[in-house]
Amino acid sequence: MNAGVGAGPARGFRLPGLTVLAPVVCAALLAVGACAPVVPVDRVALRPSGFDDLPGWTNDDVSQAIAALARSCEVLDGLPVDRAMGPRALAGRVRDWRPACAELAADARLAAGPLRAREFFERHFRPFAVIGADGNEGLFTGYFEFTLKGARQRSARFATPLYGRPADLVTADLGVFSDDWRGRTIAGRVRAGRLIPYDDRTAITQGALADRGLELAWAEDPVDAFFLQIQGSGRVEMPDGSVLRLGYAGKNGHAYTAIGKVLVETGALELENVTMQSIRAWLKANPERRDSVLARNRSFVFFREITGPGPIGTQGVALTAGRSLAIDRKFLPLGVPMFVAADDPAGKLEPIRRLMVAQDTGGAIRGPVRGDIFFGHGPEAARLAGQAKLRGRTWVLLPRPSASEAVAER
Repeated sequence: MNAGVGAGPARGFRLPGLTVLAPVVCAALLAVGACAPVVPVDRVALRPSGFDDLPGWTNDDVSQAIAALARSCEVLDGLPVDRAMGPRALAGRVRDWRPACAELAADARLAAGPLRAREFFERHFRPFAVIGADGNEGLFTGYFEFTLKGARQRSARFATPLYGRPADLVTADLGVFSDDWRGRTIAGRVRAGRLIPYDDRTAITQGALADRGLELAWAEDPVDAFFLQIQGSGRVEMPDGSVLRLGYAGKNGHAYTAIGKVLVETGALELENVTMQSIRAWLKANPERRDSVLARNRSFVFFREITGPGPIGTQGVALTAGRSLAIDRKFLPLGVPMFVAADDPAGKLEPIRRLMVAQDTGGAIRGPVRGDIFFGHGPEAARLAGQAKLRGRTWVLLPRPSASEAVAER
């Protein structure tokens, strides 16, 4: 873990890019209303907490998060022990996660029920409230495995291509060059020794990638094809009843623009009425304006065919419905447990009080207190994901420094 975390209840300190506030310090400052830290927009603060501070912790069946964490542990097991977990080793190093992961692999009973699983998490981890430049409250949305009609061959009915990743698309991890850019990537193509922008959505839909053999399938509905890109993965139902599963393989590198925001700015929709369902309904009801609106999102997603469990998140593991969370890697690491407490201001969805695991990212997920909940597959998942505009808080669970000794004493 970061040096000094848990070193004393009355100590607060700062690491590069990370503020840790001790509970006693906060308690004193609350009396004068000064406990909220000043956090730079590109940084995150962590406030040490107890499990009693997590709303609904004892009511959540945390055993349902065990399988998700086990998949993340399999990834960590293949990494060097000194590999940093997150920007500036916010979550320590891989070696700090080995005791919890080892017990998880050895004890299948942890997934049998909430009591044993809760004891596991409380023994190995300590929760830290996540705080960003805008405070400790943020937006939590949802996504799901999309389903659409398609075919392997183009026809008058199936005319919208679903593309695989082009061979000349280059993606660079900027975090390799500087810790300040950790979690950020850039994509383009190389020409004359220079990386230049790749084709945007308009160029691609107008045929920039045609006749290159990149078509994995052809969608029946261009709006469905667009939303498949937004969700990042999905199932293509073929005319013969078979199903082609597609997973995320990359994007063209252009900035993501939310179509809902575009429709609000143009007066087509009211902000309070923006959901995935209302956006889809507007696009289908206004075919003459559809293409120009979709073109405002210059980002374009490419796919790959997947088999077995899925869909696959950014961490490279199969996502778990209701327990996998997409986060912003600039602030937080993949593979860590996170507790989310969020409510729907509109009252359409039940409150979320749930332990999840950070296993994915998304183009619209920006900021430390920001998450996208994976709801799974099917009509109910689509309903939940489409309506999810929750406001709430999150806590990251970090390994206790004494975790290895605690396991040895049992």
